[in-house]
Amino acid sequence: MQKPHPIRTFVITGIALFMVALDNLIVTNALPEIRVDLDTGLEGLEWTVNAYTLTFAVLLLPASAIADRYGRRRLFIGGLAVFTLASAGAALAPGIGTLIAARAVQGAGGAVVLPLTLTLLAAAVPPARRGVAIAAWSTMSGLGVALGPVLGGAITEYAAWQWIFWINVPVGAVLLALAPGFLTESRGAARRLDAPGTLLVTGGLLGVVLGLVRGNEHGWTSGQVLGSIALGAVLLAAFVGHELRAREPMLPMRLFRARGFAVVNAVMLAMGAGMFGATFLLVQFLQGVNHMSPLETGIRTLPWTAMPILVAPLTAPLIARLGVRAVLTLALASQAAGLAWLASVISPDVAYGALVPAFVLAGIGMGLFFPPAARSALGFAPPEMAGVASGVSNAARQLGTVFGIAVLGAVFSARGGFTSPQAFTDGLLPALWIAAGLIAAAAVATLAIPAHLPVQGEAVAVSAPAPRKARR
Repeated sequence: MQKPHPIRTFVITGIALFMVALDNLIVTNALPEIRVDLDTGLEGLEWTVNAYTLTFAVLLLPASAIADRYGRRRLFIGGLAVFTLASAGAALAPGIGTLIAARAVQGAGGAVVLPLTLTLLAAAVPPARRGVAIAAWSTMSGLGVALGPVLGGAITEYAAWQWIFWINVPVGAVLLALAPGFLTESRGAARRLDAPGTLLVTGGLLGVVLGLVRGNEHGWTSGQVLGSIALGAVLLAAFVGHELRAREPMLPMRLFRARGFAVVNAVMLAMGAGMFGATFLLVQFLQGVNHMSPLETGIRTLPWTAMPILVAPLTAPLIARLGVRAVLTLALASQAAGLAWLASVISPDVAYGALVPAFVLAGIGMGLFFPPAARSALGFAPPEMAGVASGVSNAARQLGTVFGIAVLGAVFSARGGFTSPQAFTDGLLPALWIAAGLIAAAAVATLAIPAHLPVQGEAVAVSAPAPRKARR
Protein backbone atom coordinates (compact mmCIF):
# COMPACT_ATOMS: atom_id res chain seq x y z
CA MET A 1 0.00 0.00 0.00
CA GLN A 2 1.23 3.47 -0.87
CA LYS A 3 2.54 5.41 2.15
CA PRO A 4 0.65 8.68 2.81
CA HIS A 5 2.53 11.89 2.06
CA PRO A 6 1.69 14.58 4.67
CA ILE A 7 2.52 17.65 2.56
CA ARG A 8 0.71 16.43 -0.55
CA THR A 9 -2.28 15.38 1.54
CA PHE A 10 -2.43 18.80 3.18
CA VAL A 11 -2.27 20.56 -0.19
CA ILE A 12 -5.35 18.70 -1.45
CA THR A 13 -7.36 18.63 1.77
CA GLY A 14 -6.42 22.18 2.79
CA ILE A 15 -7.48 23.73 -0.53
CA ALA A 16 -10.67 21.64 -0.61
CA LEU A 17 -11.50 22.67 2.96
CA PHE A 18 -10.90 26.34 2.13
CA MET A 19 -13.18 26.09 -0.91
CA VAL A 20 -16.04 24.44 1.01
CA ALA A 21 -15.68 26.78 4.03
CA LEU A 22 -15.60 29.77 1.67
CA ASP A 23 -18.91 28.70 0.17
CA ASN A 24 -20.67 28.94 3.53
CA LEU A 25 -20.51 32.77 3.48
CA ILE A 26 -19.36 33.79 0.00
CA VAL A 27 -22.97 33.93 -1.17
CA THR A 28 -24.12 36.35 1.57
CA ASN A 29 -22.92 39.57 -0.06
CA ALA A 30 -24.30 38.48 -3.43
CA LEU A 31 -27.87 38.00 -2.14
CA PRO A 32 -29.14 41.52 -3.02
CA GLU A 33 -27.81 41.13 -6.59
CA ILE A 34 -29.36 37.65 -6.88
CA ARG A 35 -32.70 39.03 -5.67
CA VAL A 36 -32.76 41.66 -8.41
CA ASP A 37 -31.23 39.58 -11.21
CA LEU A 38 -33.44 36.53 -10.69
CA ASP A 39 -36.51 38.57 -9.67
CA THR A 40 -37.07 36.76 -6.39
CA GLY A 41 -38.08 37.73 -2.86
CA LEU A 42 -36.99 36.90 0.66
CA GLU A 43 -38.21 33.30 0.38
CA GLY A 44 -35.99 32.67 -2.64
CA LEU A 45 -32.99 34.15 -0.87
CA GLU A 46 -33.65 32.06 2.24
CA TRP A 47 -33.67 28.88 0.20
CA THR A 48 -30.53 29.93 -1.68
CA VAL A 49 -28.73 29.71 1.66
CA ASN A 50 -30.81 27.01 3.36
CA ALA A 51 -30.78 24.51 0.48
CA TYR A 52 -26.99 24.32 0.83
CA THR A 53 -26.92 24.33 4.62
CA LEU A 54 -29.75 21.81 5.08
CA THR A 55 -28.31 19.10 2.82
CA PHE A 56 -24.86 19.80 4.24
CA ALA A 57 -26.05 19.29 7.83
CA VAL A 58 -28.19 16.21 7.21
CA LEU A 59 -25.61 14.31 5.13
CA LEU A 60 -22.54 14.91 7.34
CA LEU A 61 -23.04 11.76 9.42
CA PRO A 62 -24.09 9.27 6.71
CA ALA A 63 -21.24 10.50 4.46
CA SER A 64 -18.66 9.47 7.05
CA ALA A 65 -20.21 6.00 7.37
CA ILE A 66 -20.16 5.50 3.57
CA ALA A 67 -16.52 6.66 3.40
CA ASP A 68 -15.42 4.24 6.12
CA ARG A 69 -17.01 1.35 4.22
CA TYR A 70 -16.14 2.16 0.59
CA GLY A 71 -12.92 4.15 0.89
CA ARG A 72 -12.23 7.68 2.08
CA ARG A 73 -10.19 8.79 -0.93
CA ARG A 74 -12.77 7.39 -3.32
CA LEU A 75 -15.65 9.17 -1.63
CA PHE A 76 -13.64 12.39 -1.21
CA ILE A 77 -13.02 12.49 -4.96
CA GLY A 78 -16.69 11.73 -5.65
CA GLY A 79 -17.88 14.44 -3.26
CA LEU A 80 -15.44 16.93 -4.78
CA ALA A 81 -16.75 16.13 -8.27
CA VAL A 82 -20.36 16.65 -7.14
CA PHE A 83 -19.45 19.95 -5.46
CA THR A 84 -17.61 21.20 -8.57
CA LEU A 85 -20.35 20.24 -11.04
CA ALA A 86 -23.05 21.72 -8.78
CA SER A 87 -21.05 24.98 -8.60
CA ALA A 88 -21.16 25.16 -12.41
CA GLY A 89 -24.90 24.43 -12.28
CA ALA A 90 -25.43 27.29 -9.81
CA ALA A 91 -23.45 29.68 -12.01
CA LEU A 92 -25.55 28.75 -15.06
CA ALA A 93 -28.90 28.90 -13.22
CA PRO A 94 -31.48 30.81 -15.30
CA GLY A 95 -33.90 31.18 -12.38
CA ILE A 96 -34.15 30.93 -8.63
CA GLY A 97 -35.54 27.37 -8.68
CA THR A 98 -32.54 26.06 -10.60
CA LEU A 99 -30.16 27.95 -8.32
CA ILE A 100 -31.78 26.46 -5.21
CA ALA A 101 -31.58 22.94 -6.66
CA ALA A 102 -27.90 23.41 -7.56
CA ARG A 103 -27.16 24.73 -4.08
CA ALA A 104 -28.78 21.64 -2.53
CA VAL A 105 -26.55 19.36 -4.61
CA GLN A 106 -23.56 21.55 -3.79
CA GLY A 107 -24.31 21.11 -0.07
CA ALA A 108 -24.42 17.34 -0.50
CA GLY A 109 -20.95 17.41 -2.08
CA GLY A 110 -19.66 19.69 0.67
CA ALA A 111 -21.01 17.35 3.36
CA VAL A 112 -18.86 14.56 1.91
CA VAL A 113 -15.72 16.64 1.41
CA LEU A 114 -15.52 18.60 4.67
CA PRO A 115 -15.20 15.82 7.29
CA LEU A 116 -12.95 13.73 5.03
CA THR A 117 -10.41 16.56 4.75
CA LEU A 118 -9.63 16.10 8.44
CA THR A 119 -9.85 12.30 8.37
CA LEU A 120 -7.47 11.97 5.42
CA LEU A 121 -5.04 14.52 6.87
CA ALA A 122 -4.97 12.91 10.32
CA ALA A 123 -4.28 9.50 8.77
CA ALA A 124 -1.38 10.89 6.70
CA VAL A 125 0.43 12.71 9.52
CA PRO A 126 2.56 10.98 12.21
CA PRO A 127 0.96 11.19 15.67
CA ALA A 128 3.72 13.50 16.93
CA ARG A 129 2.88 16.08 14.25
CA ARG A 130 -0.89 15.68 14.30
CA GLY A 131 -1.50 18.68 16.55
CA VAL A 132 0.35 20.97 14.11
CA ALA A 133 -1.58 19.50 11.18
CA ILE A 134 -4.95 20.02 12.86
CA ALA A 135 -4.00 23.61 13.73
CA ALA A 136 -3.14 24.22 10.05
CA TRP A 137 -6.43 22.58 9.05
CA SER A 138 -8.33 24.88 11.43
CA THR A 139 -6.52 27.91 9.98
CA MET A 140 -7.63 27.03 6.45
CA SER A 141 -11.22 26.70 7.67
CA GLY A 142 -11.03 30.04 9.51
CA LEU A 143 -9.58 31.79 6.47
CA GLY A 144 -12.40 30.45 4.30
CA VAL A 145 -15.03 31.79 6.68
CA ALA A 146 -13.27 35.16 7.17
CA LEU A 147 -12.56 35.79 3.50
CA GLY A 148 -15.90 34.50 2.16
CA PRO A 149 -17.80 37.80 2.54
CA VAL A 150 -14.87 39.86 1.18
CA LEU A 151 -14.23 37.67 -1.85
CA GLY A 152 -17.95 37.32 -2.50
CA GLY A 153 -18.37 41.09 -2.37
CA ALA A 154 -15.39 41.76 -4.64
CA ILE A 155 -16.47 39.19 -7.22
CA THR A 156 -20.07 40.38 -7.21
CA GLU A 157 -19.02 44.02 -7.58
CA TYR A 158 -16.33 43.68 -10.25
CA ALA A 159 -17.62 40.66 -12.20
CA ALA A 160 -21.08 39.16 -11.55
CA TRP A 161 -22.66 37.06 -8.82
CA GLN A 162 -22.37 33.97 -11.00
CA TRP A 163 -18.59 34.08 -10.60
CA ILE A 164 -18.81 33.29 -6.88
CA PHE A 165 -19.70 29.80 -8.12
CA TRP A 166 -17.54 29.73 -11.26
CA ILE A 167 -14.34 30.13 -9.21
CA ASN A 168 -14.92 26.69 -7.70
CA VAL A 169 -14.82 24.99 -11.09
CA PRO A 170 -11.11 25.40 -12.06
CA VAL A 171 -10.01 24.85 -8.45
CA GLY A 172 -12.12 21.70 -8.23
CA ALA A 173 -10.83 20.45 -11.60
CA VAL A 174 -7.19 20.82 -10.50
CA LEU A 175 -7.88 19.04 -7.20
CA LEU A 176 -9.68 16.22 -9.01
CA ALA A 177 -6.67 15.79 -11.31
CA LEU A 178 -4.16 15.70 -8.43
CA ALA A 179 -6.13 13.84 -5.74
CA PRO A 180 -5.70 10.25 -7.09
CA GLY A 181 -1.91 10.60 -6.99
CA PHE A 182 -1.60 12.78 -3.89
CA LEU A 183 -3.97 10.91 -1.53
CA THR A 184 -3.75 7.40 -0.13
CA GLU A 185 -6.83 5.22 0.17
CA SER A 186 -7.95 4.26 3.66
CA ARG A 187 -11.01 2.76 5.30
CA GLY A 188 -12.53 2.69 8.76
CA ALA A 189 -14.63 0.14 10.55
CA ALA A 190 -17.41 -0.96 8.21
CA ARG A 191 -20.66 0.60 9.38
CA ARG A 192 -24.13 0.03 8.00
CA LEU A 193 -25.69 3.07 6.35
CA ASP A 194 -28.81 4.18 8.22
CA ALA A 195 -30.88 4.93 5.11
CA PRO A 196 -34.29 5.07 6.89
CA GLY A 197 -32.90 7.47 9.49
CA THR A 198 -31.39 9.70 6.81
CA LEU A 199 -34.68 9.86 4.88
CA LEU A 200 -36.75 10.53 8.01
CA VAL A 201 -34.58 13.38 9.31
CA THR A 202 -34.28 14.93 5.84
CA GLY A 203 -38.04 14.89 5.29
CA GLY A 204 -38.77 16.11 8.80
CA LEU A 205 -36.39 19.05 8.68
CA LEU A 206 -37.51 19.98 5.17
CA GLY A 207 -41.17 20.00 6.24
CA VAL A 208 -40.60 22.20 9.29
CA VAL A 209 -38.32 24.66 7.48
CA LEU A 210 -40.64 24.85 4.46
CA GLY A 211 -43.55 25.73 6.74
CA LEU A 212 -41.56 28.40 8.58
CA VAL A 213 -40.31 30.00 5.36
CA ARG A 214 -43.75 30.08 3.69
CA GLY A 215 -45.78 31.07 6.76
CA ASN A 216 -45.97 34.82 6.11
CA GLU A 217 -46.75 34.45 2.40
CA HIS A 218 -49.50 31.84 2.73
CA GLY A 219 -50.74 32.57 6.27
CA TRP A 220 -49.74 30.78 9.43
CA THR A 221 -53.11 29.06 9.71
CA SER A 222 -53.22 27.88 6.09
CA GLY A 223 -53.41 24.15 5.49
CA GLN A 224 -50.23 24.20 3.45
CA VAL A 225 -48.14 25.77 6.25
CA LEU A 226 -49.67 23.88 9.18
CA GLY A 227 -49.61 20.62 7.24
CA SER A 228 -45.96 21.07 6.31
CA ILE A 229 -44.89 21.81 9.90
CA ALA A 230 -47.05 19.01 11.34
CA LEU A 231 -45.74 16.45 8.82
CA GLY A 232 -42.18 17.57 9.54
CA ALA A 233 -42.71 17.19 13.28
CA VAL A 234 -44.18 13.69 12.83
CA LEU A 235 -41.22 12.61 10.66
CA LEU A 236 -38.73 14.00 13.20
CA ALA A 237 -40.49 12.11 16.00
CA ALA A 238 -40.36 8.97 13.85
CA PHE A 239 -36.64 9.61 13.30
CA VAL A 240 -35.99 9.71 17.05
CA GLY A 241 -38.01 6.52 17.54
CA HIS A 242 -36.12 4.79 14.73
CA GLU A 243 -32.73 5.86 16.08
CA LEU A 244 -33.60 4.49 19.53
CA ARG A 245 -34.34 1.07 18.00
CA ALA A 246 -31.78 0.88 15.18
CA ARG A 247 -28.83 -1.50 15.60
CA GLU A 248 -26.45 0.96 13.91
CA PRO A 249 -28.13 4.39 14.17
CA MET A 250 -26.92 7.43 12.29
CA LEU A 251 -27.38 9.47 15.49
CA PRO A 252 -26.82 7.31 18.60
CA MET A 253 -29.26 8.72 21.14
CA ARG A 254 -27.19 7.43 24.06
CA LEU A 255 -24.78 10.28 23.37
CA PHE A 256 -27.37 12.65 24.83
CA ARG A 257 -27.39 10.83 28.16
CA ALA A 258 -24.33 12.92 28.99
CA ARG A 259 -25.73 16.27 30.16
CA GLY A 260 -22.67 18.17 28.97
CA PHE A 261 -22.95 16.78 25.43
CA ALA A 262 -26.70 17.43 25.22
CA VAL A 263 -26.45 21.02 26.46
CA VAL A 264 -23.42 21.89 24.31
CA ASN A 265 -25.24 20.76 21.16
CA ALA A 266 -28.38 22.67 22.13
CA VAL A 267 -26.20 25.73 22.62
CA MET A 268 -24.56 25.15 19.23
CA LEU A 269 -28.01 25.05 17.63
CA ALA A 270 -29.09 28.29 19.34
CA MET A 271 -25.84 30.08 18.51
CA GLY A 272 -26.10 29.12 14.82
CA ALA A 273 -29.72 30.28 14.70
CA GLY A 274 -29.14 33.65 16.36
CA MET A 275 -25.83 34.65 14.88
CA PHE A 276 -26.10 33.43 11.31
CA GLY A 277 -29.81 34.22 11.02
CA ALA A 278 -28.99 37.81 11.99
CA THR A 279 -26.06 37.91 9.54
CA PHE A 280 -28.38 36.92 6.69
CA LEU A 281 -30.49 40.05 7.27
CA LEU A 282 -27.71 42.44 8.27
CA VAL A 283 -25.79 41.98 5.03
CA GLN A 284 -28.88 42.96 3.08
CA PHE A 285 -29.39 45.96 5.38
CA LEU A 286 -25.86 47.23 4.76
CA GLN A 287 -26.32 47.03 0.99
CA GLY A 288 -29.97 47.91 0.59
CA VAL A 289 -30.36 50.56 3.31
CA ASN A 290 -26.82 51.84 3.95
CA HIS A 291 -26.06 51.70 0.21
CA MET A 292 -22.74 49.90 0.61
CA SER A 293 -21.40 48.06 -2.39
CA PRO A 294 -20.90 44.27 -2.08
CA LEU A 295 -17.14 44.76 -1.62
CA GLU A 296 -17.62 47.54 0.95
CA THR A 297 -19.98 45.26 2.88
CA GLY A 298 -17.40 42.49 2.93
CA ILE A 299 -14.59 44.77 4.09
CA ARG A 300 -16.64 46.64 6.67
CA THR A 301 -17.87 43.44 8.30
CA LEU A 302 -14.28 42.21 8.80
CA PRO A 303 -14.27 43.45 12.43
CA TRP A 304 -16.89 40.73 12.89
CA THR A 305 -15.88 37.94 10.50
CA ALA A 306 -12.09 38.16 10.92
CA MET A 307 -12.08 38.60 14.70
CA PRO A 308 -12.34 34.83 15.37
CA ILE A 309 -8.93 34.28 13.72
CA LEU A 310 -7.36 36.76 16.15
CA VAL A 311 -9.22 35.57 19.24
CA ALA A 312 -9.17 31.78 18.79
CA PRO A 313 -5.53 31.39 20.01
CA LEU A 314 -6.56 32.92 23.36
CA THR A 315 -9.07 30.19 24.11
CA ALA A 316 -6.57 27.51 25.19
CA PRO A 317 -5.09 29.55 28.09
CA LEU A 318 -8.56 30.81 29.04
CA ILE A 319 -9.93 27.26 29.19
CA ALA A 320 -6.92 26.16 31.26
CA ARG A 321 -7.58 28.97 33.75
CA LEU A 322 -11.40 29.22 33.76
CA GLY A 323 -12.71 25.91 32.40
CA VAL A 324 -14.80 25.24 29.29
CA ARG A 325 -18.11 26.29 30.85
CA ALA A 326 -16.91 29.77 31.82
CA VAL A 327 -15.39 30.41 28.39
CA LEU A 328 -18.56 29.26 26.62
CA THR A 329 -20.68 31.51 28.84
CA LEU A 330 -18.38 34.47 28.16
CA ALA A 331 -18.42 33.78 24.42
CA LEU A 332 -22.20 33.67 24.17
CA ALA A 333 -22.65 36.70 26.43
CA SER A 334 -20.32 38.66 24.14
CA GLN A 335 -22.29 37.61 21.05
CA ALA A 336 -25.62 38.47 22.67
CA ALA A 337 -24.25 41.87 23.72
CA GLY A 338 -23.05 42.53 20.18
CA LEU A 339 -26.44 41.76 18.65
CA ALA A 340 -28.25 43.78 21.33
CA TRP A 341 -25.91 46.73 20.61
CA LEU A 342 -26.77 46.48 16.90
CA ALA A 343 -30.49 46.39 17.69
CA SER A 344 -30.17 49.48 19.90
CA VAL A 345 -28.42 51.63 17.25
CA ILE A 346 -29.88 50.37 13.95
CA SER A 347 -31.79 52.98 11.97
CA PRO A 348 -32.10 53.79 8.25
CA ASP A 349 -29.35 56.45 8.54
CA VAL A 350 -27.07 54.81 11.13
CA ALA A 351 -23.38 55.67 10.73
CA TYR A 352 -20.96 52.80 10.14
CA GLY A 353 -18.87 53.83 13.15
CA ALA A 354 -21.80 53.10 15.46
CA LEU A 355 -21.84 49.48 14.24
CA VAL A 356 -18.13 48.70 14.67
CA PRO A 357 -18.13 48.10 18.47
CA ALA A 358 -21.06 45.70 18.06
CA PHE A 359 -19.25 43.87 15.23
CA VAL A 360 -16.13 43.52 17.39
CA LEU A 361 -18.10 42.21 20.37
CA ALA A 362 -19.90 39.63 18.23
CA GLY A 363 -16.63 38.62 16.54
CA ILE A 364 -14.85 38.16 19.86
CA GLY A 365 -17.72 35.98 21.03
CA MET A 366 -17.52 33.81 17.92
CA GLY A 367 -13.75 33.43 18.30
CA LEU A 368 -14.11 32.36 21.92
CA PHE A 369 -17.01 30.01 21.18
CA PHE A 370 -15.91 27.46 18.61
CA PRO A 371 -12.77 25.92 20.22
CA PRO A 372 -14.36 25.19 23.64
CA ALA A 373 -17.61 24.08 21.99
CA ALA A 374 -15.71 21.58 19.81
CA ARG A 375 -13.65 20.37 22.78
CA SER A 376 -16.79 19.96 24.87
CA ALA A 377 -18.62 17.99 22.17
CA LEU A 378 -15.73 15.53 22.09
CA GLY A 379 -14.89 15.63 25.79
CA PHE A 380 -18.40 14.76 26.98
CA ALA A 381 -18.74 11.88 24.49
CA PRO A 382 -17.27 8.40 24.77
CA PRO A 383 -13.81 8.29 23.11
CA GLU A 384 -14.86 5.53 20.69
CA MET A 385 -17.63 7.82 19.40
CA ALA A 386 -15.49 10.93 18.87
CA GLY A 387 -16.08 10.98 15.13
CA VAL A 388 -19.86 10.77 15.49
CA ALA A 389 -19.83 13.37 18.27
CA SER A 390 -17.88 15.81 16.08
CA GLY A 391 -20.31 15.25 13.21
CA VAL A 392 -23.30 15.84 15.49
CA SER A 393 -21.92 19.15 16.76
CA ASN A 394 -21.18 20.36 13.22
CA ALA A 395 -24.65 19.32 12.08
CA ALA A 396 -26.23 21.10 15.07
CA ARG A 397 -24.58 24.39 14.16
CA GLN A 398 -25.57 24.06 10.49
CA LEU A 399 -29.16 23.20 11.39
CA GLY A 400 -29.20 26.20 13.71
CA THR A 401 -28.34 28.36 10.72
CA VAL A 402 -31.22 26.86 8.73
CA PHE A 403 -33.76 27.48 11.49
CA GLY A 404 -32.35 30.92 12.29
CA ILE A 405 -32.74 32.13 8.72
CA ALA A 406 -36.24 30.64 8.51
CA VAL A 407 -37.48 32.03 11.86
CA LEU A 408 -35.81 35.46 11.70
CA GLY A 409 -36.85 35.73 8.07
CA ALA A 410 -40.46 35.09 9.13
CA VAL A 411 -40.17 37.80 11.83
CA PHE A 412 -38.71 40.23 9.28
CA SER A 413 -41.47 39.54 6.76
CA ALA A 414 -44.19 39.97 9.37
CA ARG A 415 -42.93 43.37 10.52
CA GLY A 416 -41.17 44.85 7.48
CA GLY A 417 -40.05 44.30 3.90
CA PHE A 418 -38.00 45.58 0.98
CA THR A 419 -40.32 48.46 0.02
CA SER A 420 -38.30 51.21 1.74
CA PRO A 421 -35.30 51.69 4.09
CA GLN A 422 -37.69 52.28 6.99
CA ALA A 423 -39.69 49.15 6.18
CA PHE A 424 -36.49 47.07 6.10
CA THR A 425 -35.38 48.54 9.44
CA ASP A 426 -38.80 47.88 10.95
CA GLY A 427 -38.44 44.20 10.07
CA LEU A 428 -34.77 43.94 11.07
CA LEU A 429 -35.14 45.38 14.58
CA PRO A 430 -37.37 42.68 16.12
CA ALA A 431 -35.33 39.98 14.36
CA LEU A 432 -32.13 41.31 15.97
CA TRP A 433 -33.70 41.46 19.42
CA ILE A 434 -34.94 37.87 19.08
CA ALA A 435 -31.50 36.74 17.93
CA ALA A 436 -29.87 38.49 20.90
CA GLY A 437 -32.39 36.96 23.30
CA LEU A 438 -31.87 33.48 21.87
CA ILE A 439 -28.09 33.67 22.33
CA ALA A 440 -28.49 35.19 25.81
CA ALA A 441 -30.69 32.23 26.73
CA ALA A 442 -27.97 29.92 25.39
CA ALA A 443 -25.45 31.70 27.64
CA VAL A 444 -27.66 30.96 30.65
CA ALA A 445 -28.06 27.34 29.51
CA THR A 446 -24.27 26.83 29.63
CA LEU A 447 -24.53 26.98 33.44
CA ALA A 448 -25.94 23.45 33.21
CA ILE A 449 -22.69 22.22 31.65
CA PRO A 450 -20.14 20.66 34.04
CA ALA A 451 -17.36 23.17 34.73
CA HIS A 452 -14.61 20.90 33.45
CA LEU A 453 -14.38 18.08 30.95
CA PRO A 454 -14.73 14.60 32.44
CA VAL A 455 -11.85 12.18 32.70
CA GLN A 456 -11.91 9.49 30.05
CA GLY A 457 -13.50 6.85 32.23
CA GLU A 458 -16.41 9.12 33.13
CA ALA A 459 -17.04 9.86 29.46
CA VAL A 460 -17.14 6.20 28.57
CA ALA A 461 -19.66 5.53 31.31
CA VAL A 462 -22.46 7.27 29.40
CA SER A 463 -22.03 5.10 26.32
CA ALA A 464 -23.81 2.07 27.70
CA PRO A 465 -25.73 1.00 30.75
CA ALA A 466 -23.80 -0.61 33.57
CA PRO A 467 -23.44 -4.37 33.17
CA ARG A 468 -25.70 -6.53 35.28
CA LYS A 469 -24.18 -8.64 38.01
CA ALA A 470 -23.71 -12.24 37.10
CA ARG A 471 -26.18 -14.59 38.67
CA ARG A 472 -24.75 -17.03 41.20
